[in-house]
Amino acid sequence: MNPECIDQHFPPNQQSRYINQLLNRVGLTRRRAQCFVRLWVYLFLKEQQAAQRSLPSPLRQLGVPQGFLPCTHREAAVLFYEDQDRGSDRAAGLMLDKLVALGLINKQFDGNTTCIQICLLPEFQAESEAAEQPTTAIDTFNPRTDTIPVANFLARTYNWLNRIPDCTSHQIAKTLRRWSQQYPQGMRVLRRCDTLHPVGFYVLYPTAASSEERFFMAPSKSLHLSTANDVDPIEVAQPGDLTCTSVFVRSWMIEPSFMTPDQVIGMLEDAQTLLQDMQQQFPNLCDIHTLVVHPFHEELTLSLGFHKTGQDPQMPVYWMYMALDRYLALDLGAIAPKLKLSYATNTQDLAFAGRS
Repeated sequence: MNPECIDQHFPPNQQSRYINQLLNRVGLTRRRAQCFVRLWVYLFLKEQQAAQRSLPSPLRQLGVPQGFLPCTHREAAVLFYEDQDRGSDRAAGLMLDKLVALGLINKQFDGNTTCIQICLLPEFQAESEAAEQPTTAIDTFNPRTDTIPVANFLARTYNWLNRIPDCTSHQIAKTLRRWSQQYPQGMRVLRRCDTLHPVGFYVLYPTAASSEERFFMAPSKSLHLSTANDVDPIEVAQPGDLTCTSVFVRSWMIEPSFMTPDQVIGMLEDAQTLLQDMQQQFPNLCDIHTLVVHPFHEELTLSLGFHKTGQDPQMPVYWMYMALDRYLALDLGAIAPKLKLSYATNTQDLAFAGRS
């Protein structure tokens, strides 16, 4: 995405509408508001282009980019000072710092790249919520069409949470395809009905008895998707294995723009159905284990009845456990009104379980 081209996609008159809505904020001059809106437009377009999503041109309104996206000071200078001579990279960096201080953006630097997150502001919350939500459906993971899109949004989350440069989409894609060969029925996606693009994903992984000791060891020893290690620390059980008693939730994620109680409950109910089917293949299945790394995920798992069983001594991750029979007996419709999604919508992607 070329920062010089944003006016073609979101014209200045549309930008002015957003700028004017921001001017009542303390400390926010028109110039700073203009820089913020142009940065917002650029990162939103950059995100959509990376995801290969088609957009109307010109855009009628802006969506909020999900999580941290790379933006160099050179790119910011082109955005902020497109018609001026005095816009240096250093000046652009100082403007970014002012926008951080004003609570408009978050910024982080991993040693190589500056990454920016646009904050969802109250001025635009109602507009964002009023935007039409595409219809979705839960479907079987298709390794031919879903691997790359799912790997991309998993990689964004893992790189943001762990700041592990080696956690690449390529590495994750290889793991997803390997899992789809081992136990494909355990992989599910939340799919947009208009584009068929996956916007949510989860994996239920029947665990071989030889790997069950992992659930009683330091959680970091069982991380897999978020590492560059080709060796999977957890072995899958084969259908009909009478020694298999545990299922591991290896991933459970929804993109924040689709994070609603209905979507969450829909995926949880789908997991109930899948677990009932798994019981036919693994008659002695009785335990659910998962890994949690974020306060929202703790809130969600606790509301379902999970409890902590092991804390990692070096990383902010821990095991949580729930009896399978308890989960299958849940009235998820009654839980929906109690769900708190504030943490999830302030993170890059919801990743409730199993960064593994």
